[in-house]
Amino acid sequence: MKKGLFLAAAIVAGVSPQSADACTRIIYQGNDSLYIIGRSLDWKTPIPTNVYVYPRGMAKQGSDRPGAVTWTSKYGAVYAVGYDGGVTEGMNEKGLSINGLFCKGTVYDNDTTINRPPMSLAMFTAWLLDMNATTDEVIAVLREHNFSLSGATFDDGTVSALHWGVTDATGHSAVVEFNHGDINIYEGTTDMHAMTNDPSWPQMQAIVSYWEKIGGRNMLPGTVSSPDRCVRATYFVTHVEKTGDADLGASIARTVLFNSCVPYTYTVEGEPNVSSTQWRSFSNLRDLRYYFDLAVSNGFYYVDLNKCDLRPGASVMKIDTSKLLNACGDQTTMLQPVPPFTPMY
Repeated sequence: MKKGLFLAAAIVAGVSPQSADACTRIIYQGNDSLYIIGRSLDWKTPIPTNVYVYPRGMAKQGSDRPGAVTWTSKYGAVYAVGYDGGVTEGMNEKGLSINGLFCKGTVYDNDTTINRPPMSLAMFTAWLLDMNATTDEVIAVLREHNFSLSGATFDDGTVSALHWGVTDATGHSAVVEFNHGDINIYEGTTDMHAMTNDPSWPQMQAIVSYWEKIGGRNMLPGTVSSPDRCVRATYFVTHVEKTGDADLGASIARTVLFNSCVPYTYTVEGEPNVSSTQWRSFSNLRDLRYYFDLAVSNGFYYVDLNKCDLRPGASVMKIDTSKLLNACGDQTTMLQPVPPFTPMY
């Protein structure tokens, strides 16, 4: 057995076929500079998530602990906010997209980082979107690592162990992972088609490479495990038609992502923590459309950042996704002015 094949087989054998934490992220590259980032949020119980639009020029802080990171936002952005208390992902007005996905084994701090300025997971993604226009800028901030990352637990004590996918309007992408306080950053443009959860990015790429040699026309792995979902997402997103049309591109990306989602309410006997897809989002980095697709809704709609008032002093706006279950198409006018959400530091 070849070394690469042996490594891939060993990794697959060490991963449970029913992973408790399941999320998928894809990058659909179309024509005419069209990039659409699709992601699913999978969890064992519903995670109420609403869509917020924040303007530029807002003073914010990363934590309620002394000495926390503070900033004034340079860019307006749309966020997906879980429990109305933490930013899961988003896209800013420069076409920068950042998505947080679960990754077992993540450890954010060590003895050398623990006393740096505090930053909560509830605001980490917002901070990066507020202050950076490109993937290179995000990487520079992360390499400086002048923060200590932590966060509140949720869902009866679950710790948010995350890694992040970053993509800007040019398609330049990065996967960001924390390993016992060290930040590992992997960059790419045309080769970072999909990411899911564990194992780490290099190990996952070994698995994907193994399946690429087999080819996916006649056989693809079919379980809901993280590696299997990543393999399927990679295959399909690289074998669909390219288009420059925004609406068609979103539809193509949506159908690709369906192939790596976990059916809603899917259960396995003896596996009480199996996750299923709660919602999906699609960020069109060229046209600045942010699509939201709740698993229990009948519609598929988007917010157009070009139509939002992102000037300093403008209102924070929100869509309560639970009240928009039958909406389709452009729903920017459904945004309502609200107070800023209260972070779950």
